[in-house]
Amino acid sequence: MPPLLSCHDLTVSVPGRTLVADLNLEIAAGECVGILGANGAGKTMTLHTLAGLRAPAGGSVMLGGRDLSSLSRRDIAKRLGLLLQSVADPFPATVLDAALTGRHPHIDFWRWESADDIDIVREALADVGLAEMEQRVISTLSGGERRRVSVACILAQNPEIFLLDEPTNHLDPHHQVALLDTFRQRVDQGQSALVALHDMNLATRCCDRVLLLFGNGEWISGGVNEEMTGPALSRLYQTEIEAVPWRDGNIFVNV
Repeated sequence: MPPLLSCHDLTVSVPGRTLVADLNLEIAAGECVGILGANGAGKTMTLHTLAGLRAPAGGSVMLGGRDLSSLSRRDIAKRLGLLLQSVADPFPATVLDAALTGRHPHIDFWRWESADDIDIVREALADVGLAEMEQRVISTLSGGERRRVSVACILAQNPEIFLLDEPTNHLDPHHQVALLDTFRQRVDQGQSALVALHDMNLATRCCDRVLLLFGNGEWISGGVNEEMTGPALSRLYQTEIEAVPWRDGNIFVNV
């Protein structure tokens, strides 16, 4: 069986700079892979390229063994869900209506959402602790509550693979852990996730492997325990980071 998502010799560039060079990565069902790197290292650009929102400077992206460029956006959206770093709310809508947009890839043209779609969305809202807010208007929510609506939307989309760009933005510690645990449960049930994070300790909590992006084309990929070390993270973030033994692994502190 082919990996859910893979890339081969993928190069991600912006004008005058190569962010990621010749990346080879495979993500199988039941895996969570974290992306770590300093600001501007290419985490978001890489996610957008893997989602097909921008063309790679080189190489290819495969979704379920098929070249991403050969698939329609609707087919991609049924299998791949992208959580953007920030989401605008251009129109007034209730929490329920906003989260229902996650079901649109699965609904035929000229058809309304079914009772089953609404049940799926309500389950997703319950997963992010918003079950009692479904009739609230989005504009009345806090930043953290809006973020959880966006998460409920992608949970309702129910793709094979989640691409998550800093999903813990605007969330307090309780909701950060709860959100990542929710995605981890989905991964353990056979979906997969590629998640960009700034918090190293959250990465060790939820990820099986990590992809370290240095912003100059260089990258390192491997197991959390093998690649997340004090020296590696110090070089990645250009500041001294120390690994402190904790329980069965390490926690990381900026010293």
